[in-house]
Amino acid sequence: MERARLNRYGLLSVTGADLREFLHAQLTIDIENLPPERAALAGWCSAKGRLLATFLVIPAPQGYLLQLARDLAPTVAKRLSMFVLRAKVKIADESEAWAQFGVWDVEPPDKVKWEGDGVTVPAGQSRFLRLEPASSTSLVATADEEKWYLEEILAGHPLITAATQDQFVPQMVNLETLGGVDFRKGCYPGQEIVARAQYRGQVKRRMVRLSAPEGSRLQPGQEYNGGTVVDSAGGELLAVMPI
Repeated sequence: MERARLNRYGLLSVTGADLREFLHAQLTIDIENLPPERAALAGWCSAKGRLLATFLVIPAPQGYLLQLARDLAPTVAKRLSMFVLRAKVKIADESEAWAQFGVWDVEPPDKVKWEGDGVTVPAGQSRFLRLEPASSTSLVATADEEKWYLEEILAGHPLITAATQDQFVPQMVNLETLGGVDFRKGCYPGQEIVARAQYRGQVKRRMVRLSAPEGSRLQPGQEYNGGTVVDSAGGELLAVMPI
């Protein structure tokens, strides 16, 4: 079993009596019917259907935790709060309050499990996330965090960062194939454009996994072979390329 402290991830908390309705109207998945023991990938789009963030939505006792790129957490928390209006919802950037760990080479749990103030979240074959309050965590890293991000790349999981924000519709990073887009739910920002791209075959670029040139370290947002890098780690990369 290996364990790494994940510093690239931030965390937002969403609480309040109207939180389900609010998130359902903002995100690309069906929040109202998301089981309390299941985490799910989701996107948050601009009015033009471009991804402003990708989230791992984690059900919590008092609401939801939204895992996202840490460099987006403050701005996304502020921008998402602008849509609250009169709804009874509170959004807070709690990135500093939580310690996030990736654990792999171990049998993962089959559902989201809260134990005390911490939570274990399945993350794929032989992998899970462990989140604990930063002030009381007892976990110690045994591996470099890049190994976790390499596992994410091998699994084809996109992470929208500040460098790639507002560039891709969800299908360009294969979010719909990962269960991160529900085409039967009601409206959300950019929904018409996302649906049009799906049903009219207007997606001309798709995310693929490639081997990085030897000795190079490509960064998110960097142009590469006519495409755009989404993420890179361990000699592998995800890039949105022309079909």
